[in-house]
Amino acid sequence: MIWLLSALAGLAAGALSGTFGVGGGIVLVPLLALLLGLDQHDAQGVTLAILVLPIGLGAVIGYHRMGAVRWRLVWPLVGGFLAGVAVGALAANALPERPLRFLFVAFLLATAARTAWSAFGPAAVAGGAPGHPVPRAALHAIWIGAVGGLFSGLLGVGGAVIMIPLLVAVAGLSQLEAQGTSLGTMLPPIGLPGVFVYARAQGGLPWVVMGVVALGFLVGGAAGARVAERLRGRRLTGAFVAFQVVMAALLLARAVFG
Repeated sequence: MIWLLSALAGLAAGALSGTFGVGGGIVLVPLLALLLGLDQHDAQGVTLAILVLPIGLGAVIGYHRMGAVRWRLVWPLVGGFLAGVAVGALAANALPERPLRFLFVAFLLATAARTAWSAFGPAAVAGGAPGHPVPRAALHAIWIGAVGGLFSGLLGVGGAVIMIPLLVAVAGLSQLEAQGTSLGTMLPPIGLPGVFVYARAQGGLPWVVMGVVALGFLVGGAAGARVAERLRGRRLTGAFVAFQVVMAALLLARAVFG
């Protein structure tokens, strides 16, 4: 039964990730907790380990062909991320289960609110126009990568959801360039320091389960990308916001009522 549930969790997370065009952490962590019954630390550790795989390679190639990956910013982002992810993982494993789950729920709701505001608020604009990187953008990329790594280690997410808005607001990239550059940053196994921290703190991770989930994720991601081609624009964004709110409510209910 555990194999079937693991495959289903991976398929569902991959499909949702491909449909909504986001990193797997924000959908995989709640699904692992709800479908497999993993505690928050294990769910985050497994997700971080799966995200070490270059599952975004196809997307990076596509963004590169469009000229939307600022490679000179990728390497300082990687350096900052490596410094932040281990610190975040250490902080996560110092927290008890329930406060960590509450923190993840708060993160989901904050992300949902930001996504809704960016899509439906008065400042909503298309992100395809070329950006204008500010002076010393590479220096900004270091601390932006560190913040992304910190949240990645703390909550088991990929970090893109944190880095993308900062690359737009601080480094001067367009939305499209920020997405492509963030995906390029995630290609190397930059989450490994955090995975090692989780594995050591939790006495190991369910590696076999992780392999089944990862395989399901890859298959589901391809299917989700096809769905995304049909559901575009605000309808897709609204569905993503609704998903985050529902997952936050279910996780909150589990944390409160056990």
